[in-house]
Amino acid sequence: MTFAYLTGLLIGIAGMATIDWRYKLAFWRNKKQTWAIVLTAMAVFLVWDFLGIWLGIFIGGTSQYQLPFSLAPHFPLEELFFLFLLSYCTLVIYSGVRTWRSRI
Repeated sequence: MTFAYLTGLLIGIAGMATIDWRYKLAFWRNKKQTWAIVLTAMAVFLVWDFLGIWLGIFIGGTSQYQLPFSLAPHFPLEELFFLFLLSYCTLVIYSGVRTWRSRI
């Protein structure tokens, strides 16, 4: 069960990639720009996370669904995949709505 959360995140990323591929919304439209946007968003969220950890607001818990190690105190490896999924999902939704609105 220790890989359950990471597996769920990877399934979510694969689902987003499938939607992206089908409608050519992000990576399949412009890989370089998509990487720049997603990595910039992830950097902002990483600063947010580490600031929250430093201030004692975010405290990483342990769960049977998480990996038994962290990249830093209170910062599990899965957080990177979650931030990628969050940023990628937002970009795919934004691009999809923009594409849909341009067809109206």
